[in-house]
Amino acid sequence: MTGITWEDPFCGEGNNCFRIGTDADGNAYIAVAGQEEHHLTDSRDALRTLIRDIKAGKADHLL
Repeated sequence: MTGITWEDPFCGEGNNCFRIGTDADGNAYIAVAGQEEHHLTDSRDALRTLIRDIKAGKADHLL
């Protein structure tokens, strides 16, 4: 994807691997590793909140 800087994949135990990316316009992206062309887009703040909630165990079923 042009303009998106993808981080290393995050892999949960026995689950799909996800990648998180950002662009210069302040958008954040999340995609299944290897399928970055099919990504979701939101603000960095919304993605940061999602990640914090997942790490806090509020949405661990997503990973």
